[in-house]
Amino acid sequence: MSDMRDAMRDVKRAMGELSKQVPEEMKGFSEFMGTVLKPGKLDLKTKELIAVGMGLTARCKYCIGIHTQKALAAGATPEELWEVATVAVMMGGGPAMTYVAELQKALAEFAPEQAT
Repeated sequence: MSDMRDAMRDVKRAMGELSKQVPEEMKGFSEFMGTVLKPGKLDLKTKELIAVGMGLTARCKYCIGIHTQKALAAGATPEELWEVATVAVMMGGGPAMTYVAELQKALAEFAPEQAT
């Protein structure tokens, strides 16, 4: 299993435990996430691309992995994700740039035939 999939599995496992320990709070959080990601003025692909950029600036490996996977599933291309990375670096500077390596891992994992 890859490093990216391992990180995603670990966080999902922790979120599952959090749901057991504080179910009401996690139910509310899950409902909020579901509502936010529903297509509205922005489609799902655009929202997932924004989430990838935010993950890069927040330096969250899990966020980068899960939202890269979801963006690809929503129709994003690797080229669009690389462009998102440039905006994230513009806003987040050098620290965000170091996390572009996580985007590269996610693309290699979830779009290997398209990864550059």
